[in-house]
Amino acid sequence: MNVSPIEREIVKEETQAYWGVSSSIDLYNCDLSLMQNAEAIKEFVKILCDRIKMRRYGETQVVFFGDEPRVQGFSMTQLIETSLISAHFADASRAIYLDVFSCAEYDPEDAAKFAMEYFGADDYKLNVTYRR
Repeated sequence: MNVSPIEREIVKEETQAYWGVSSSIDLYNCDLSLMQNAEAIKEFVKILCDRIKMRRYGETQVVFFGDEPRVQGFSMTQLIETSLISAHFADASRAIYLDVFSCAEYDPEDAAKFAMEYFGADDYKLNVTYRR
């Protein structure tokens, strides 16, 4: 669901018994040099986890794949003690598809704005779901 910050707060109040927060963050027109840099992606994950107060579990996995140019790029996964952060970096479109799911509370808008700033994106789309 695509929601404004005001609507997001309303949804949150209506679902006080939610189990987790799932954010899908689509970033557009990102800095290709950062998207194609595995170390920069790992550093992003480290900073993001610190910022949203998530404890990383294990190492960040960053793997390049894709036979089809439209989807070719890095994919990233990071287990966190409260669930998972993942992303795919689509080089051809300079788009990043980032997902943050946690049973611990965090601010999806803050995560999205930080990702936009870090990767030099022109814009982003944020979808937030409160899972029960």
